[in-house]
Amino acid sequence: MPDRKIIGIDIGGTFTDFVSYDAATGTIENWKNLTTPSEPIEGVLQGLGQVEDVASVDKIRLGTTIATNALLTRRGAKVAYVTTTGFRDVPFIQRGDRRSHYDITWIKTKPLMKRADTYEIGGRFSAKGELVTALDEAAVRQMAATIKADGTIEAIAVCTLFSYIDPSHEQRIRDILAEELPGMPISISYDVLPKWKEYDRASTTIADAYLKPIVSDNFHRMQKRLDGIGIGDRIGVIKSNGGESTLKGAAETPVQMTLSGPTGAVVATRVLSELTGIKNLVTFDMGGTSTDCSTVVDGMEHVTTNFEIEWGLPIQIPMIDIHTIGAGGGSIAWIDKGGMLRMGPQSAGAAPGPACYGRGGESATVTDANVVLGRINPDYFLGGKMKLDAEAAHRAVKTIADQLGLEVDAAAFAMVQIANNNMLGALRAVLLQRGLDPRDFTLVASGGAGPVHICDLMDISGIPQGIVPNYPGQFSAFGFIMTDARVDRHRTVQQISKYFDGARATAAMTELVDGAIAELVSQGYQQKVEVYRSIEARYFGQNHELELSFPANQFTEETIASLWERFHEEHQNRFGFSIPGETIETVNLKVVAVAVSEKPKMRELEKGEGTPASSGSRKVRFEDGWHEVKTYDRGTFKQGQTVAGPAIVEESASVTILQPKQTLRVDRLGNLIISA
Repeated sequence: MPDRKIIGIDIGGTFTDFVSYDAATGTIENWKNLTTPSEPIEGVLQGLGQVEDVASVDKIRLGTTIATNALLTRRGAKVAYVTTTGFRDVPFIQRGDRRSHYDITWIKTKPLMKRADTYEIGGRFSAKGELVTALDEAAVRQMAATIKADGTIEAIAVCTLFSYIDPSHEQRIRDILAEELPGMPISISYDVLPKWKEYDRASTTIADAYLKPIVSDNFHRMQKRLDGIGIGDRIGVIKSNGGESTLKGAAETPVQMTLSGPTGAVVATRVLSELTGIKNLVTFDMGGTSTDCSTVVDGMEHVTTNFEIEWGLPIQIPMIDIHTIGAGGGSIAWIDKGGMLRMGPQSAGAAPGPACYGRGGESATVTDANVVLGRINPDYFLGGKMKLDAEAAHRAVKTIADQLGLEVDAAAFAMVQIANNNMLGALRAVLLQRGLDPRDFTLVASGGAGPVHICDLMDISGIPQGIVPNYPGQFSAFGFIMTDARVDRHRTVQQISKYFDGARATAAMTELVDGAIAELVSQGYQQKVEVYRSIEARYFGQNHELELSFPANQFTEETIASLWERFHEEHQNRFGFSIPGETIETVNLKVVAVAVSEKPKMRELEKGEGTPASSGSRKVRFEDGWHEVKTYDRGTFKQGQTVAGPAIVEESASVTILQPKQTLRVDRLGNLIISA
């Protein structure tokens, strides 16, 4: 039976956002409260306190930054690294490239564990999966005794040579360690990332072990607190691929949680693409601490395995491709040594927050600047539930203005412009740097601060159209109620087209499919499962692969011939040339299994015409000076109505600033479509 009531929760750096859908009534409600950084579950419980009958909730989907923060702040577990004899230095040698070729002060990024905590074990397979040396089980037991005597190791990562072909040595090491060290968290590369490229596999496995104790502990406490209000068995968490998992399933492979929270806005944008028919969208999710940008091209989000925690420190698990920068409403203004104004990446967060929050913050932030400029009504923040201190905002911005020799409003406008330029860099990173033309895209603004800045960014980026969707301030949480449970499985199976073994490829693909479905079933997902297969291939000798969908169940002569033909076509489309008859090498097999859930249905607005009635007016500072600007209540808008700029559209969790010469149209579902 489909869930009758679903709540999506996004724990951000400043606010925790909530969106609730009741299938019985078809209603969607949204709200938010301040995050409690020291114990995020407290903010969740405070927000759930607004639900009239928590016992009536069938499902809660939660996006969390527990794993993200542990990696970024390096506050994970002390990890022991176990590998094949002769390969202990792989995590330290890393790759042969440098971040800056000519910077003699550059220091290579350190891995998430120490060299003193690495152990080499005898036993090896060849690159063809042939046994070269038997596993030295006595050495494994001796290593376990050493780790036990040391007493400081909190997790173990195991990554042996060519285990993606034959994992038996890794699995045996895991079993022995489990016997000798009961309760010790253990990650093996075959479970985490059974793919070639030794360093990437090692780095990802170490990251998984690094996160296991802290994620497990947090999830255990979260489960206990939610059990206390009777809904502990209904919680799901969002993984980096945008899919749902159970708490237990996520804790088993916590590296999958690296980018949990930001994925919701991308999932919601893909749903927005389906509903509006707009195929190419670029997301601009600006919260209190950071801004996340991503793309939906031809109606689909882009999933990547090319992600690095820091430069040169990869995590190669499937995740939605999101570019994040430290620019949000809480980004702090400061003057550098050259006397230039800078914004962020330091953030005031939720505690103490921007000066205008009245919680002890004194630094000037983007939110303070927007209050000074009249963009944000201090009496209507969060729909009037939270009053802002306009005088405190003015005092904070004045400290910056005095250092720059500017009037307060000019300094505030400069702060906003610099913040906009920082975010423009993020948009260029996901568009121009990937060969995508901004003129082909529509900008989607979300996060509490996104709609405040969307028109500025349209103007400086060359993006001709923008959308402020429904529930922009809780858009990630909205995406969570729209998502499905999802499992990605990858495995390296290298073959060349001249001697392609279809039976071997079919067996490997079948194993991936069965494993992915079994993982969903083991977590309790019993609904219909959709399976998507794909293959990463390249011309023999190339260094980068193309991904091709593989809709068939088996590798027959017909499906194999079609695969080679489509590879040549895709190579021609992507790179402008192909080499018919050239040998093709398949590298990785990929499977995505999705347990499809019923989605909330969006209601159409009542039809209207002309311009909505204004709710009032106030002075707002634009580039050419102050304007008396009409304000509008978004809740009164009807389908087909239009607003001409300059104008302000207010709602409970955000405000949209429409510049002069821009216009806004309300579509059938209530989305605000902005054009120059």
